[in-house]
Amino acid sequence: MRYFGDMAEGMLPYFADVKLDLKRAKIKEAPQEFMSKAILTSLIIFLFELPLLSFIFALVFQSFFFAFITSFTVSIFLTIGFFLVYINYPKFAIKNRAKSIDSSLPFASLYLSTIMGSKLPLHKVFKIFSKFSKHDLLTEEVSNISNDMETFGLDVNTALERAVERTSSKEFKELLWGMLSVNRAGGDMNEFLKEKSRSYFNEYRRRLFEFSHQLSIFIEIYLTVIIVGAVFFTILTSIMSGITGGASNIIILQFFLIFVFLPLASIAFIIFVRSMTPGGE
Repeated sequence: MRYFGDMAEGMLPYFADVKLDLKRAKIKEAPQEFMSKAILTSLIIFLFELPLLSFIFALVFQSFFFAFITSFTVSIFLTIGFFLVYINYPKFAIKNRAKSIDSSLPFASLYLSTIMGSKLPLHKVFKIFSKFSKHDLLTEEVSNISNDMETFGLDVNTALERAVERTSSKEFKELLWGMLSVNRAGGDMNEFLKEKSRSYFNEYRRRLFEFSHQLSIFIEIYLTVIIVGAVFFTILTSIMSGITGGASNIIILQFFLIFVFLPLASIAFIIFVRSMTPGGE
């Protein structure tokens, strides 16, 4: 902030979404501080890239001047790219938070509906949910609503409006808007939550049904391309090594395939499947 605060202040108008993104991503930094860190980190990366790329390009082109100009240009573009990625990191964090909240929303809405069936006031319902619910990020969102009322003395409607502004999930935002509208109109909140939980579970079942069909296709691709392909390649290279006599190179290739490629491909497949799972697991 001391060295780059003024520069960050001047750049903030060109990145108007940073303040709101930091708030929704729950990153506890001021926009000027976040921008200053982005500038400093990008500068450090530039100072590290420039000599490294100059050395690499000097070996390739055998010309220091041409290597320096090329590395300087490449470093500028890489640094700008890193800076933009750093600035947009809160957007990625928001997407991850939203996915986690959306996956918990069907079960959390049913829990809210159950508590609401006891005819407790809405602020008590939020307090009980935030105290006993185990839905991680969604519990944190509801806990913030309860804190706004308990600690800062806000009424229910104002607390819901603030929650709508800071949440990263569109589905949870729609639920809060619906609760706010029902509470203002004096409607039946319990019936509203029951209907919303029913619609969330229908959507959740639909996503599970689609995922089950996609998973069967992914497993067939994995078995055919990765497992069967690796076995076929191992057998084929073993036969070729017996014919050509290049056994040492074939053994190294097979070692890389079995002990490096297969584990990495399996890990990548597991990560890919988990990222597509409706429940996030």
